[in-house]
Amino acid sequence: MASGETIASPPPVVSVIGLCYNHARFVAEALRSVCQQTYTALEMIVVDDASTDDSVAVIEAFLAEASPAFPVKKLFLPQNTGNCRAFNRGLALATGKYVIDFSTDDVMLPERIAQQVALFEQLPASYGVVFSEAAYIDEHGKHLGYHYQDKLRRLKTIPTGDVYTEVLQQYFICGPTMIVKKEVLDRMQGYDERLAYEDFDFWVRSSRHYGYAYLKDCTTQVRKLSGSLSTRVGKPGDRQRYATYRVCRKALRLSVTAKEKKALIKRIQYELRQCIIYGNKREARLFLCLLNMLQGKWNVYALLYKLTGSGIVKSVAKRLKKQTRL
Repeated sequence: MASGETIASPPPVVSVIGLCYNHARFVAEALRSVCQQTYTALEMIVVDDASTDDSVAVIEAFLAEASPAFPVKKLFLPQNTGNCRAFNRGLALATGKYVIDFSTDDVMLPERIAQQVALFEQLPASYGVVFSEAAYIDEHGKHLGYHYQDKLRRLKTIPTGDVYTEVLQQYFICGPTMIVKKEVLDRMQGYDERLAYEDFDFWVRSSRHYGYAYLKDCTTQVRKLSGSLSTRVGKPGDRQRYATYRVCRKALRLSVTAKEKKALIKRIQYELRQCIIYGNKREARLFLCLLNMLQGKWNVYALLYKLTGSGIVKSVAKRLKKQTRL
């Protein structure tokens, strides 16, 4: 080596944690999209959460045929544990600087990881998450639209940097597009396994300490399936509303400024209104308690709570939608 020359640092390793549960129809395409990334400093951890279909057989067959050029770790769980715990099991095996939580019914576009790492390496050390545009597809791969261009086109600007207040009061991040510094997940001790879903809790806890950056390029095809977790919100047996209450309770401790508390009030009002509309009386009572703690005075929601589930209160609650829209 000539005098004065420096040795280039190797590119940072990205750990892709592929979570599979009954994705036999889609998992080969998902794993292939990881193998076809232009970024090569990868490791893949495939976690099957006790699928009851042929997912494991499809995974084994694909990996045997594809022989990826990067390390692959397989973790086939004997019992279904749920998404949060399954991810944490995979996270324990991850060694990369960055981590992607990848559902194996989605598809990564070839440049995704290269684009996201390139942006991350230019950001200040205080940033912990990069997210991007996504395209939605159906079970047959048909294009349904874009996350920001179509679904959230009402947003004039997409929040970046310190987004804590924004994640409290509105939904805007497409979770499946995120790439996260592993130090963020380690600091948070992974996902909260007591919750029915992970994204809102992750956004609240991580954005309190780390910045978020937006990549405008479309990096991921997110598959929309009937019967998915998002389609069961508010229905009998659904645990997501209670999980959201627990996250809001955490946010009550984390929120310090008047602006942050105002954003949390907006979120609680929205969730309370949803509980009232869908007749989730237990969760409505819990959200009402949080609202009272923040506002310290009687409000219209106290009256609506008493009438939860009735036809007239559903009509009134829906009229409040404009003032508490997320």
